[in-house]
Amino acid sequence: MYTEIFHFEVMLFHNLYINWGRIHKIYLLKIASLQAFFNRKIQKVTENDILSTKFNFFKEAVKNYKTSGTIIPSSRYLANKMLNEIDFTTAEVVVELGPGNGAITHHILNKIKPNSVLICFEINDVFYQELQKIKHPQLIVLKASAEKIKPELEKLGYTKADYIISSLPLTIIPKEISHAILVKNYNFLATNGAFIQYQYSLTYYKKLKDVFGNNIDLSFEPLNFPPAFIYKCVKK
Repeated sequence: MYTEIFHFEVMLFHNLYINWGRIHKIYLLKIASLQAFFNRKIQKVTENDILSTKFNFFKEAVKNYKTSGTIIPSSRYLANKMLNEIDFTTAEVVVELGPGNGAITHHILNKIKPNSVLICFEINDVFYQELQKIKHPQLIVLKASAEKIKPELEKLGYTKADYIISSLPLTIIPKEISHAILVKNYNFLATNGAFIQYQYSLTYYKKLKDVFGNNIDLSFEPLNFPPAFIYKCVKK
């Protein structure tokens, strides 16, 4: 395991080196955007600002950091890198865990084939209401925990998931709960199905290996804010 992490870290630093110019530029733009955003808040908070999607996400993410794990929505770079791991020509049942305000959800809906379904699990009230505003015939939004994937999907008539995309902050969820989520989602995956998870560190790698064995591919997205690791875990 440590040899694998060492080789991956070498690749990580190489990626950071060759992309540093782009990363630095994006971070400066992000910081400038956040500064301008909060300056407007200090000067005058309008009703439109309060109801804006970005402000709602930030407010909810800060208030519920232990369940959101971030204060900034996932970037299109991260969404695209995660979804590149999916064969949308064969995917019929796609599950998303912890979609937040739908940053990745919209990208999935743009890619799934006409007879597929996307089922989202979200426990935060505000994010759940935001997701409900997405009007799409192939989207089902459930206000339920990721641990309940089997009973919730069986109610809908599904017995397996082809792909599960997770934005859950597994490293800060209590160990018993995060392990139960992994095991129950593994059991509900179809054979050769994939559980795709992003995290901001490699600390959860061993726990994913405990469930998926050696069937894990690692990649890295330096242009997300903050940069993120992507685990593609395949059920064999």
